[in-house]
Amino acid sequence: MTEAERFVRRNRERRHMFPRALLVGLLAGAAAVGFHLGMDAGEAWRARLQDYAHGYGVPGLAVAAAASALSVFLAAWLVERFAPEAAGSGIPQVKAVLMGLRGFRWARVLVVKFLSGLIGIGGGLALGREGPTVQMGGAVAEGMATTCSASPDERRALIAAGAGAGLAAAFNAPLSGLIFVLEELRERCSSPVFFAAAVACVAADTVCRLALGELPAFRVEIPGTPSLTTLPVFVGLGISCGLLGVAFNRALLVVQRLHPDRPGPRKVFWLGWGGSVGLVGWLAPDLLGGGQGLVGRILDGEASLELSRVALYFAARFALTIGSYATGAAGGIFAPILLLGALLGLGSGMLIQQMAPVLSVEPRVFAVAGMAALFTGVVQAPLTGVVLMIEMTGNYALILPLLAACFAAQAVTARLHDLPIYEALLEWELSGSRARRSR
Repeated sequence: MTEAERFVRRNRERRHMFPRALLVGLLAGAAAVGFHLGMDAGEAWRARLQDYAHGYGVPGLAVAAAASALSVFLAAWLVERFAPEAAGSGIPQVKAVLMGLRGFRWARVLVVKFLSGLIGIGGGLALGREGPTVQMGGAVAEGMATTCSASPDERRALIAAGAGAGLAAAFNAPLSGLIFVLEELRERCSSPVFFAAAVACVAADTVCRLALGELPAFRVEIPGTPSLTTLPVFVGLGISCGLLGVAFNRALLVVQRLHPDRPGPRKVFWLGWGGSVGLVGWLAPDLLGGGQGLVGRILDGEASLELSRVALYFAARFALTIGSYATGAAGGIFAPILLLGALLGLGSGMLIQQMAPVLSVEPRVFAVAGMAALFTGVVQAPLTGVVLMIEMTGNYALILPLLAACFAAQAVTARLHDLPIYEALLEWELSGSRARRSR
């Protein structure tokens, strides 16, 4: 086939793919908007319940803990009973579908993911909405491919595009959605996949901006571009984030393996963890849910946290995220990672301010860099981390500190031979499936 013939063929494929990818993006964006609004309502409900319960002392605490326990139980039970493949983030499951390792019950996953995420995260689980929107975007695309009798290659391209659109819609970040598809798919990302993902991400982001507003997710006012002399400090932050990213991945996998196999102990764990979440919400409500509200206050400069409290919040949120993911309810780890990175970066900036005031560092800049670097340490997608922070803050001036921190974190994870979290979770799920079949 000549180059001219290949060019004509590619154009024909794109014309054929364009309306389907556009519709996938619009539907994924609509699903993300509905999920976003539902999550906001759930957060508001939990805040009202906590305010009401505080007026009744110990009985009120018991009511708040019972409400969280019931929410977590119901969210986890929905997944286990109707769609086990909707558990957790959903990104490893989408990767398995794209690799041809499992089928996709798209309608069931779409409904269960939506309901479980709203109930569980609304009840206080320390999980994010981006994993569910990624899997829901993939489910919408699978439904489209099934309806249109798409070829296997076109089906995979649409599912990848829908997943990227789900991420773009979760954060109002279309380029991040596209780059995430490229980094996660690696060599499996062909020209049709890239084209479909680009169209779907733009369409999904347009829907979200029309429905939810066009402002960036976070507002960060920085007096100037960070000096080049501070780049070594950002490299140090990246190294710390790489080490903590490896620790997060290994802790998450260890707790997944310790999760009870038998139904009775598993249900007791759901209720116990839900009650614990309610207790934490009684003491520190900022630590529950996706955490974007706390991140926003940190970057706005509204959250006046002492260094000791930053460390306490980081440790508590680390444990809450690991335990919440172990319940099996629908919920992602993107947003929790970003909160952990913001706390780590903020604490590092405050510490440097105290120990080396001559550097004139701005802790909020370190918070942004910490978000991208810890994301890189866990997911090992540095370009996604950099672009995500630029899109979420609307601040291109941070490009060099972000690159320095992210690639330092990536170097640490490579040196320690740590698998990206979604690949590690996929391997764990596949090995668990083989073990169950062998029994």
